[in-house]
Amino acid sequence: MNPQITYETWGTLNRAGDNGVLIFTGLSPSAHAASSPGDSSTGWWEQMVGPAKPIDTSKYFVVCVNSLGSCFGSTGPASVNPVTSDLYRLDFPVLTVEDIARAGQEVVHSLGIRQLYSVVGASMGGMTALAHNVLFPQASRALVCISSASRALPFSIALRSLQREMIRTDPAWKDGHYDGHGPVQGMRLARKLGMLTYRSAAEFETRFGRERIAEQRQSGDAFGIDFEVESYLEAHASKFIGTFDANCYLYLSRAMDLFDVADHGGSLEKGLGRVGAERALIIGVETDFLFPVKQQQELADGLAVTGCDVTFETLASPMGHDSFLVDMDRFRPVICDFFECPMNQPGRLRRVAT
Repeated sequence: MNPQITYETWGTLNRAGDNGVLIFTGLSPSAHAASSPGDSSTGWWEQMVGPAKPIDTSKYFVVCVNSLGSCFGSTGPASVNPVTSDLYRLDFPVLTVEDIARAGQEVVHSLGIRQLYSVVGASMGGMTALAHNVLFPQASRALVCISSASRALPFSIALRSLQREMIRTDPAWKDGHYDGHGPVQGMRLARKLGMLTYRSAAEFETRFGRERIAEQRQSGDAFGIDFEVESYLEAHASKFIGTFDANCYLYLSRAMDLFDVADHGGSLEKGLGRVGAERALIIGVETDFLFPVKQQQELADGLAVTGCDVTFETLASPMGHDSFLVDMDRFRPVICDFFECPMNQPGRLRRVAT
C-alpha cells in the first residue's frame, strides 16, 4: 500500500528547515486547523493557529495532517483499493497510532523539514505526537501533548468499545459493506455517547440545568426529546451523520485503544525513555474523565525522569475533554507561553513537573 496523506500548511519554512510545527488531530477533525488563502473557512483550531496567535504562522511553518485511516483525504477504509477497484472497507489493515505518526513523518520529510520545532497533538493527536517522538526521537525538539496519555484507561476503552458496538449492531452497517451514509442510527448513538465523554456534568448543569424545550419544538412522542440537554445531543449527532465514515470511525477508535507506550521497550519508563524532545508541555483538564488529569501527571513525571524539561499545566475548565477546542481563554496563554509568542498571561497556574 502506498497511502495518500492529506495535509495543510501555514507560514513559511525557514532556510535552516527547523521552524516546522507538526499538528496531529483528534479522531474526527480534518487537516483544516485554520483558515488560509486557499481555504477561508474557519478551522477547528482557528483561534490557536495563525499570525500573532499562540502558534504564530509568521514565525513557524505549521503543518497539520489528516490522520491515516480518516475520511478527509488521507487513505483509509473509505478509500478505493487500487487492487480491487472497490473501497477497502474492512480489508484495510489494522491501524495503529504509530502508523499515523509514521505517515505524518513522511509528510515532514517530503516538505524538506530538517527538524521540527515541535510536534503538537490533543486527545488521539496527543497519543500520535507522543508516538512520533518515540519513533523519531531526533525529529522534533519539543512535544506538546494535550488531554492525552501514554495509553488508554480500561474505562475509556470500555466507552469506545460500546460506541463501536452501537455502530456494528446497526443492521445498516452490513459488516462494513454499506452504501451511502450507512449505519445512521449506530453513528447517532455513538456520537451522543461521545459527546457525554467529551464534556462534563458540571458544564451540563450550568449550561442546561433542567430547562425544557419550547412546546412548539416537542414532537408529541411520549418518550421524545423533552429537555434542552437532549436537544443538544440530538443536534450534535445529526450534524455528525454524513460527515464521517463509520468504518473510519471504527478503525481510529480502535487505534486509540491499542496504543501503549510500554510496547516500545517493555515498560512505560523505557518507552518514555525513547522520547527525544528536549522540552515538553503536558496539559490536562480537571473535568476530563475520558483522559483524567492523573494520566497527564503520569506522563509529565515520566518524561521529567528522562531529563526532558517538562511544564505540566492543570486547567480548571468546566468543559471537560473538549476544552482544548472550546475554552480558548484558558488554553491560549499556556500554548502561547510555550511557543514564546508575545501575549499577556495574567493569573494562570504554572507548574513544572519534577
